[in-house]
Amino acid sequence: MTLQNRVTPFSGLVADASYRGKFMGNRGLLHDGHQRIVRQFNGKRWIICVTDYKGVRRVPMTPGLYTELFFFDDAVALAAGHRPCALCRRAEYRSFREAIVAQGGALLSADELDAQLDAERRHGGAQRRHRVPAAVVPDGAMVAIGDGAYLVRRGELCEWSTKGYRAAKPMPAGDIDMLTPPLSAMALRGGFRPDLHPSALVGR
Repeated sequence: MTLQNRVTPFSGLVADASYRGKFMGNRGLLHDGHQRIVRQFNGKRWIICVTDYKGVRRVPMTPGLYTELFFFDDAVALAAGHRPCALCRRAEYRSFREAIVAQGGALLSADELDAQLDAERRHGGAQRRHRVPAAVVPDGAMVAIGDGAYLVRRGELCEWSTKGYRAAKPMPAGDIDMLTPPLSAMALRGGFRPDLHPSALVGR
């Protein structure tokens, strides 16, 4: 049975056997004793982890333990409202914080990051979208056009699917709905480099 633990850029959780996650992470205990998702989040600490850490092996959706989520890549995880784990991705966590400082922000603690991201990533139970000029959306962020989610890559848009990014098209003029929270977009502008799926790099 394919578990409902693959995360989309729209922050939703899907069961899709074709979805191969580059990273794991969590947002607390979301499942019941029958491996069914019963809530979309539990707490403010939404993190992005490596899939292999010190040889620890986990059984996904073990009753009473946090729900293992899987992310296509960093761009999808950031768009969904997560940030690098301070333990298993220590270097990326530090880079994320320092990139915010490079853009004039404060050096935020993990709790401060989580509180600000929580305010930016959702409105009640729904994902919060940020209407901004297309020209200010940084590389590595994701935007929504209609029902599609797109990665911004070198000023172009690459449509996301569970199987990979599709051919790039020009960024539209005017305003656009940015899925990536502004704090994470700030980190991207400040030099944080997301680890992208290989399909995002093809032909570029």
